[in-house]
Formats: sequence, structure tokens, C-alpha cells
Amino acid sequence: MRPDENVIVVGAGAGGLAAAICAASSGFAVTVVERGHAPGGKMRQLRVGGRPVDAGPTVLTMRWVFERLFAMAGADLSQRIALRPAGLIARHGWRDGARLDLFSSVDESARAIAEFSNRENAEGYRRFAARSAAMFSTLRPSYIDAQRPGPITLMRRIGLLNIGEQMALKPLSTMWAALGECFSDPRLRQLFGRYATYCGSSPFLAPATLMLVAHVEQDGVWLAEGGMHGVARAMEHLARGLGVTFRYGADVAAIEADAHGVTGIRLSDGERLQADRIIHNGDISALAALTGGSGKAGVEPTRRGERSLSAVTFALTARTSGFPLTHHSVFFSDDYASEFDALTRRRSMPAVPTTYVCAQDRDDLGHLPAGVDRERMLFILNAPADGDTRTFSTKETGECLTQALTHLSACGLTVDPAGMDFTATTPDRFHRLFPATGGALYGRATHGWTASFRRPGARTRIPGLYLAGGSAHPGPGVPMATLSGMLAAESLAEDHASMRPSRRTAISGGMSTA
Repeated sequence: MRPDENVIVVGAGAGGLAAAICAASSGFAVTVVERGHAPGGKMRQLRVGGRPVDAGPTVLTMRWVFERLFAMAGADLSQRIALRPAGLIARHGWRDGARLDLFSSVDESARAIAEFSNRENAEGYRRFAARSAAMFSTLRPSYIDAQRPGPITLMRRIGLLNIGEQMALKPLSTMWAALGECFSDPRLRQLFGRYATYCGSSPFLAPATLMLVAHVEQDGVWLAEGGMHGVARAMEHLARGLGVTFRYGADVAAIEADAHGVTGIRLSDGERLQADRIIHNGDISALAALTGGSGKAGVEPTRRGERSLSAVTFALTARTSGFPLTHHSVFFSDDYASEFDALTRRRSMPAVPTTYVCAQDRDDLGHLPAGVDRERMLFILNAPADGDTRTFSTKETGECLTQALTHLSACGLTVDPAGMDFTATTPDRFHRLFPATGGALYGRATHGWTASFRRPGARTRIPGLYLAGGSAHPGPGVPMATLSGMLAAESLAEDHASMRPSRRTAISGGMSTA
């Protein structure tokens, strides 16, 4: 242990849990302080109809991130979390009755697309998959798995003479335009454009680089026993085994510092906890209030127009019929451009919302366990992140559910209202759960080629204060937030080592060796 270095992690989301595990594995004494009453942050769980329903992220990808994290703590991921690979990634439906399944196998997906559309678009899909894989291969070591670079640093990491690889990232093309080079079928453009929403962004404004998300899914989609909240619980258990202390129901009112750096935190009840290092696992927009003023940490709040999307979600239990649901199903609107115009320009809910359904009792092929009557589901509808200026009334929330159910019915899925139980979460509720965000679920929207570089890295201007979470580098999503926590702990350990007289100072922006 390092009794001379007491580390406090603020927030028990994926980034905070990963940071705590890594810091404890390096010998630091770690305390995690969380305002909620359970680990996971957005990997939360609600009880609906007497049953637990995952009400946040619903799938695990980039398994290698979690394997590395658990290995750092001397544990085996496969022994701690039961994960099943999903061969069928998702089933997609439209209002005209069309359906398309996508698979982890490129060949299977290409065959399905040929039957759904034509051979030309199947070949376009193969080109799309190859481009996505190339983008991921280029950016994994240079961006995703490394401390945050600037544009020039990124080019150096890729190689200043590797012009082909740099241009293949298509940073100046929008995702929608780049998809047009692969698909003449507008439904396929719509389907693959949806990957931009994984970062809370619009495919009409996001850079084509986000096509790499397709490869992340092709590389493996995993269904976790106990859901994604079960993954958070397993991470918490691993951290406790390393000696990490957890304090739940503890709301942080301030991060305190003097001229030399952080000194500790003050809770809303007035209690003060001393700390030599602090990792803040929360949205960067909350930092100004916690550190005593905008700019002190060198991190500015995300402006309203630059926020990622929020959502209206419904965690529910109900009987269904008609459309053969799989674990993941997506039901598209007929007019994607109008839908995103409403979300990003008019900042309103679309009249016909594309609706994602996670049928949590079903496997990837759609099989329900024997005896399940009312199945557990999560509906997700994109929404503007205006939760700090707009409150959804009970009537408006009910109208959103009615619109979603009407749309699902038009696509062939009937959800029986008799005996249906649900709990809704709207952008204003997300704003209360995650302060200062307006309900934005992914930090800053990835709109324009510079957006990714505007996410802060692990270090701040305040010595001893580090950042983790989906609004920091490398970005949103459970695996990326987990990486952010690992990078924050890595920076902390490097800075601790650099303070020893015989060691050189660590340079921010160096390659990750975690």
C-alpha cells in the first residue's frame, strides 16, 4: 500500500469503478464516494412489476477492455462475469413490414442484406465493414487506447507519412455522406447511420470516422448474465477485494484545493474527507460548481447546443405479440432527416420516433425462457438534452409512450397495455440523476471533425485532480468510459512516480501502457 497517497474517486460509474480498481491495484488507498445507492452510474437498474430491469446500457462490447482491467487486479473476467456471445446483433424493422437481421459475421450479414435489398448493397456492406475495421485498427492504439492527443499528435502517432491511413479516417466527411458511397438503399443508410447515436450524435452532423462503431460490434457483442448492472456489481466486488472502500448516499458539494493541488472533498452534509489525489467520474459540466468557478480546472462546461442527445426511456414489463423480438430490436421511422432535424435544430421530440427495444428475457435469437409471461423490456427514444430548461409533464411522458407504441404497432409489434407496468425516465430526470448535463447522456456531441479533440484528457489544471467518464477522453459508452478510468489511474500513478527525485516527469499525451 501507499499510505502517503490517499485517493478519492467521485462517482461509481464505469469510469470510477475502473479507476478505483486500477489505483488500488497499484497500491493506493482508495475510497469511492457515490451520491446514489448502488454502483454503475448509467448502468442502473429499476424494479418494474416486481422485477429488475436494466435501464441504461444494454450490451457489452470491446471485451478486451474488461479482460485487461480484471487481469490488472489478478482476476479472470470469465470467472467473474458470465458472458454469452451474440451471433445475431440486432433485428431491424420498418413500417412497411421490411425486416433485416445483422450478425457478428460479415458474411452472414452480407447474405441477409442481399436478400433484403440487392447484391450491389451487399457488396457495399463489405466495403463498409472493411473501412470500419481499418478505422478501428488505426485509432485503437493512437487514440482510443491512449492518452488524449491533439490533431497533430494523432497524426504523429499514426505516422506523418501515412497519408493514406489519415485520409481513410474521413474526418471531413459526414457519416451520412460516407454511407452514401456504400449504400444506395436509403434504409441501409439509415440503419448504419444509427451508429452515430451510440455517441449521442446525429449521422447528418457526425464525422464519418464514427463508422468504426460497426467494427466494434462485429468484433463481439456479449450478453451478460444479470444484465449490465450485473457487470457494475462485479466491478464493485473486484474493487472491494482490493481494499477499496465505498460510501453510497454521499453527495459531493465541493472539490477542495490549495495552491499546491487538491486537499479533499466536502460533502453536502458538511463532512470533509482528506485526499491527496481525486478522480472525478462525472460529467465535465459539473466541475465548475465543484471546483469553485469555471475554468479553474481548465475544463469548460459543455454548451447547450453542443450537448449530446438525451433520451426518453421506458423500463417496462408487458406481454407482446406479432413482430419476433430478439434481445436487441430497432424500429425505424420513415423519415430520418426529419427526425434528426427535430432533435438537433428544433429541439423537440419527433412525431414518429425511431425506437430501440431491449427484450431482456430473450436471447439473441429471440427465445424466451419457459414460464415468462410478461417480459422485461427497455424502450429508448432519442430526445434533446434540455432537461435543465424543460420538464416533461405526466401527460407529455404518456404521449411519448403512446407515440412509441403506435410506431411499434405500425412495424408489426403489439405491446398489450393490459397489465403493463412501466417507469419512465425523461431528460429532466436524467439531469437530476447526472447534474449539470441537461440530461445529455454522452457528454459533448461528436459533431464536426474537432469534436473528439475537445473532450478533456485525464489531467486537469488543478494538480492531483483527474477526470474519468463518458464526457472525457476517449468518449462515451461503457467500454470507453472504462478505458477513461484506466487512463486516469495511469496518469495518477505516473504523476506520483514523477515526484520521486530520481524519476523524470511524466508527459501528458504519452501512449497508454495499461
